Amino acid sequence: MGEILVEEYRAETLECVHRGHICGVGSDGAVKYKVGDENYVAYLRSSAKPVQAIPAIKRGMHEKFGFTGKEIAIMAGSHRAEPFHVDALESIMAKTGLSEDHLVCHPTYPLSEPAKEQLVRQYKEKRRIYHNCSGKHLGILSLCKGAGYSLEDYWSPDHPVQREIKETLAYLADMPHEQIAAGTDGCGLPVFALPLANLARVYLKLACPDLIGDAAVRDAVRTITASMNDHGEMVAGTDRICSALLQDRNIIAKGGAKGIYCFGLKEERLAFALKVLDGSEDEWIYIVISILEQIGYKNKATLQRLREQFPAEIKNDNQKTVGYNKAVFRLQSV
Repeated sequence: MGEILVEEYRAETLECVHRGHICGVGSDGAVKYKVGDENYVAYLRSSAKPVQAIPAIKRGMHEKFGFTGKEIAIMAGSHRAEPFHVDALESIMAKTGLSEDHLVCHPTYPLSEPAKEQLVRQYKEKRRIYHNCSGKHLGILSLCKGAGYSLEDYWSPDHPVQREIKETLAYLADMPHEQIAAGTDGCGLPVFALPLANLARVYLKLACPDLIGDAAVRDAVRTITASMNDHGEMVAGTDRICSALLQDRNIIAKGGAKGIYCFGLKEERLAFALKVLDGSEDEWIYIVISILEQIGYKNKATLQRLREQFPAEIKNDNQKTVGYNKAVFRLQSV
């Protein structure tokens, strides 16, 4: 059942509870903090995107095609298809010679409501690059194009790029790739499931790449994570938690569908992976803020900015405050 992480009140009456698990690891990769089951197995979903970008950057595709920092960041992101996202995606296609027809992800409208409304008013059609995973797909396809791999089946688990992604994930997670469960993500690509402790180790190495022994992987991680911090708006979008957290250059963060969230802290050499069991994403920010407060995070300006940007109050359709969210878990030191 997991532990109760967040309580949701309407007026002063408890209306909902959100249960889940949290795992935090220290610089040696050992579990340092936990709530619930640190070995709970969860699909990474889009929290895997920074890892899925590694093979292309490791093989120098950013240099071959002249990708900018914004373009590298969107390859590791879940964008909302805001205009600045679309500009970067179209630039990637122009530089690589790829087209939307190469993408296996389904045509859709932007997740950004203002961007969607603008397109609908103009009678514009859905596009594959509006899909929030299209940056990831274009990054993988750029490696296929640059390395001479087939483009038509880049989504297959047996494709050389997908095998390399899984091996890279296994390497960072400190577990045999044969033990990593796999499925198919919403966008059509392979998706992997790991225990939270191993996922936290992945984010520890993303935040602290000096812990990565392989020099090529280490350099790729540094390039990707620097782009994420430099251009956090490309990783998610306006008023999104990932983009807000990445404004703090000490933090590397990325969430995924169905309640999975991960972040690493560079100076503290800590990383956390959490799963909200009902799949909700709304609670992420309250959980992350509480974790940072409980470990005594020193950047108080970041905490204040997050509280102001993501208030705990619940508002109704008329923007009247009708309740509040409350993180109630306590990290257990291990």
